[in-house]
Amino acid sequence: MRALINRLKSDEALMLAYQRGDSDAFEYLYHRHKDGLFAFLYRSCPRRAVVEELSQDAWMAVVNSARHYRAEALFRTWLYQIARNRLVDFRRRKDNAHATLDDVPEPAADAGADERGELQQQLMGAITRLPGEQRDALLLQEQGFSLREIADITGQVEETVKSRLRYARGQLRQQLGGEL
Repeated sequence: MRALINRLKSDEALMLAYQRGDSDAFEYLYHRHKDGLFAFLYRSCPRRAVVEELSQDAWMAVVNSARHYRAEALFRTWLYQIARNRLVDFRRRKDNAHATLDDVPEPAADAGADERGELQQQLMGAITRLPGEQRDALLLQEQGFSLREIADITGQVEETVKSRLRYARGQLRQQLGGEL
């Protein structure tokens, strides 16, 4: 019965329950958001080992910051803001360090991919070539975040987010030859 009650609770209610010591509440939060968070990070940085580390760091930050959480913002927005901050830190470290084996993109699963798979690979390649701020805004929008939520996560105003999305789409069209 408790499991059903936890599944019906909002993320914010679950996080507040976790603050009070309910470890089951955290488990439900984790299972609700782990795949979406991993997908966002993977699209931003297609290196599985790095993404696993960034994801783990983000969840550890949630655990370590739980006592400071206030339900003024959506839990999902707070979680993605933490993950994005970890991603930005990684990009800064990577820009300041020499390439390592972790910096080499993973090979495609099937080299003889069909036309759709090839287009998808081209799109992912084009997305990874976008400037970080544009890429993050685009991927957050793809994850279903509103302009307001993207602005909260990235620390920008909505007009800046709109501009970054417009430039990102324009660059993707240019890179893909207008196929978007």
